[in-house]
Amino acid sequence: MCRVYLAHFSLYHISLSKNTESRVKVAEKHIHHEKVFIAGKVILVIISILLFLLSIDLMSSSFEGGRETALNYLLSATSNPFVGLFIGLLLTAIIQSSSTSTSMIVVLVGTGALSLPAAVPMVMGANIGTTLTSTLVSLGFITSKREFRKAISAGIIHDFYNIILTLILFPLEYHYQLLSRLSSYLVDVLSSVTVANVTYQQNGLFFSKTLGTYISELVDNNWILLILSILLLFITIKLMSQLIYGSLIGESKDKLKAYIFSNPFKSFGWGGLITAAVQSSSITTSLMVPLVATGRVSLQKAFPFIIGANIGTTITALIAALFKSEAAVSIALVHLLFNFSGVLLFLPYKPVRKIPGILAASFGRLTQKNRIYGFLYIILMFFIIPFVLIYFYQTGSLLP
Repeated sequence: MCRVYLAHFSLYHISLSKNTESRVKVAEKHIHHEKVFIAGKVILVIISILLFLLSIDLMSSSFEGGRETALNYLLSATSNPFVGLFIGLLLTAIIQSSSTSTSMIVVLVGTGALSLPAAVPMVMGANIGTTLTSTLVSLGFITSKREFRKAISAGIIHDFYNIILTLILFPLEYHYQLLSRLSSYLVDVLSSVTVANVTYQQNGLFFSKTLGTYISELVDNNWILLILSILLLFITIKLMSQLIYGSLIGESKDKLKAYIFSNPFKSFGWGGLITAAVQSSSITTSLMVPLVATGRVSLQKAFPFIIGANIGTTITALIAALFKSEAAVSIALVHLLFNFSGVLLFLPYKPVRKIPGILAASFGRLTQKNRIYGFLYIILMFFIIPFVLIYFYQTGSLLP
C-alpha cells in the first residue's frame, strides 16, 4: 500500500514539474514575443522619424527650385497678416493636421521663401484650424441631445481657447512683433551658447540630406517633388501617431482617465506628454470628446489636458527646424511661445480657466435646442470665412 502511494506521489510530482516547466516555457516565449514586438515598434518609429526628416528636405528642395513661380501668390497673400491667419486656418482645416501645416511653414521660412513676421499669423491660424477634428468627432453624438450638448462643448472648447488666445496675441504681433522678436532673441541666445548646433544646421542629417539630394536630382520637377514631400510628410506623421498612440493609450484608457484628471496641473502635464509622443493634438483632444459626452470627465477637468496638448504638438515643428536655418528655429519657437502664452494666461488662474468652458457650455446648450448651429459654425468658421477673405484679397477688395 505504501509503495502504491509513493508511486502515485512520484507520478504526481513528475506531472507537476512538467506542467511548471511548460508554463515557464510559455511565459518565456510570451516575453520573447513581447520584446520582439516592442523592438519592431521602436524600429518603425525611428524609420518614421528619418522619413519625416527626409520629407522636410524634399519640401525644402521643391520650394527652393520653384520659388519664383509656385510661391508668388502665397508670398503676396501672406503680406496681409489677416489673410495669412486664414490661410493657416484653411490649410490646417483641410489636411486636419497642424503638425503637417506648421512643418510646411517651418520649411518655407527656413528656405527664405516666407518671412518670419508673415509666417507668425499662419501659425496662429494653424492652431485654430486643428480644432476642427475634435469638433467633427462631436457630431458622432448627434443622435442623443444630452450627449451631443456635452460632446460639442468638449469639441469646441479647444476652438474657443485658441480663438481667445489669437485675439489677444494677434494685435500684439501685428503692432509690436511681440512673438517674432522674442523668438529671434531666444535664437540669438541659443546660438551664442550652443556652438555645436551650427554644425548640425550646416551639415544636417547624413541619411536625409544624402537621400534627399539624390531624389531631388532624380525627380526633375518641383511640383512632383512638392506633392511627393507633402504626401510623405503626412504619412509619416500619421504613422508615428498610430504607432505611439497604440502603445501609450491602446488598452489603458480607463486607467489613464482615473489617473490623469486628478488635478489641473497633472492633467496639463499628461496632455503635453501624450501629445508630444503621438505628435498629434487632433488625436489627444478628440479623446476628450467621448469622455466628456458620456459624463466620465467634466468639461472643466478636460480643459487643462487640452492646454497641455497645445504645448505637446509644438514638438513636430521643433524637430522639423532642427537641421534648418535660424529663421526656421525662430518660427518653431513662435509656435511654442504662442501656446506657452496660453499656459501662462489660463492654467494658473481658476476664474480665467473657466472662461472657455463657460463659452463652450453656452454654445452646447444652443446646439441642443437646434443642432443646425453646430453645422453652421463648422462651415462658416473653417471654410466660408477663410475662402471669402482670400477671395476678396485676390480681387483687390481687401487692402494689404
